Amino acid sequence: MNGWQRALKNRVTVVGGVVVAILFAVAVFAPWLAPFDPSDIDASTILVGPSAEHWLGTDSLGRDVLSRMIFGARVSLLVGFVSVGIACAIGVPLGAVAGYFGGVVDTVVMRFVDLMLCFPSFFLILAVIAVLEQSIWNIMIVIGATSWMGVCRLVRAEFLSLREREFMVAARGLGQSPAKIIFRHGLPNAMAPVFVAFILGVASAILTESGLSFLGIGVPPPDPSWGNILTEGKATIEVAWWMSVYPGMAILVTVLGYNLLGEGLRDTLDPRLRQER
Repeated sequence: MNGWQRALKNRVTVVGGVVVAILFAVAVFAPWLAPFDPSDIDASTILVGPSAEHWLGTDSLGRDVLSRMIFGARVSLLVGFVSVGIACAIGVPLGAVAGYFGGVVDTVVMRFVDLMLCFPSFFLILAVIAVLEQSIWNIMIVIGATSWMGVCRLVRAEFLSLREREFMVAARGLGQSPAKIIFRHGLPNAMAPVFVAFILGVASAILTESGLSFLGIGVPPPDPSWGNILTEGKATIEVAWWMSVYPGMAILVTVLGYNLLGEGLRDTLDPRLRQER
């Protein structure tokens, strides 16, 4: 039974995959799915509750909440994938080098990882964002630059196991360079857990971005994101509950979907977990 067949038989993977696929479709087709322009201001429909015209109500400027949430899906997915991509671009090579060479190289890299882990990631992000110009690109870079340590440790552990395998020993015996051995022979065999970590990391990055936007230092308005919609809803929660409930549910479902997909893929791709079952 190949990996795809095992994944399709895993209900957790299927449920998570369906949720993620729907979110992708919403983000890609946002201009066609949104009933209104997310930045259109209408003074005659300020804080109107859910209705036939505005399914999820309107905000304090009369903008359609559903349209803003649909376009906010684009922001959340962009932040999630780009920031985790940056984290993997930093963590994978460092972990591979540390695990392959070992010794002093491994010690130096891992002590640097330990030093980075000493700082609370969210507060480190807050400090950096406070210094930099507030923009979506700075947010993605900062989230990625402060979340690579887990990927690095994961890849290092894989390479500690792989470097004594027969094909790695044979490659060294043939005189291949360390770079060729790492990138041609090592990384392809270490990418399965990295792929799972990537999926789980997207959920964490989306949650971090939502938290930053909720605090007012995330995606700057008027660009819609689920976090800044929640921020707007905080001030009017007593009279406009829909501005807090619906974005919160979107964040919950998105993070849950990615976590389910990641956990399901881990169960599917890890042979040790399959043997335990």
